[in-house]
Amino acid sequence: MSKSWYILQVFTGYEQKIENTLKRLLANGELDSNVLTDVRVPMETVLVERKNEKTGKTTLVERKAKVLPGYVMVEMDLPELGWKVTCNAIKRIQGVNGFLGVSERPRPISTEEVKRVFQVSGDLKSEKKSKVKRSFEVGEHVKITEGPFSTFDAVIEEISSDMTKLKVTVQIFGRATPVELECTQVSKI
Repeated sequence: MSKSWYILQVFTGYEQKIENTLKRLLANGELDSNVLTDVRVPMETVLVERKNEKTGKTTLVERKAKVLPGYVMVEMDLPELGWKVTCNAIKRIQGVNGFLGVSERPRPISTEEVKRVFQVSGDLKSEKKSKVKRSFEVGEHVKITEGPFSTFDAVIEEISSDMTKLKVTVQIFGRATPVELECTQVSKI
């Protein structure tokens, strides 16, 4: 059989602990490294707004977030005979609920699904952008923090569907001027 990726369902918050446990079991030889070849908890970079309590200014902070909370991806080369030994050893780990999509034998996920998850996490080379976790609304007043219009106040006229770009109106010499900006270039007032 060939290597395939499988999804392991775990208790939420235990993802890193399960990943470390599986890697330790592989290193100690308690799990066959020819069967279990890789373990990953896919992470993505997100930008989160943080408001400074003293100054009241909002800044963006990068942090890592799990792409699949409550799941661990494992790459395995399951043999036709003896696959139960490895799967049962993995399922006995505290915090593991079992394999996703199991009737009898675990089913691998498709290569398209693997590609999509790894593109989000940045493990595959693609045009990766950090997600911005912000909540803007049309009509909201914001302050431009970067670019030629920095320090100007603006009103949001339109928000892109992926929440990365804003069309705002800036008052320049008494005239309303439309400007397109990245979400990272503005902060809430």
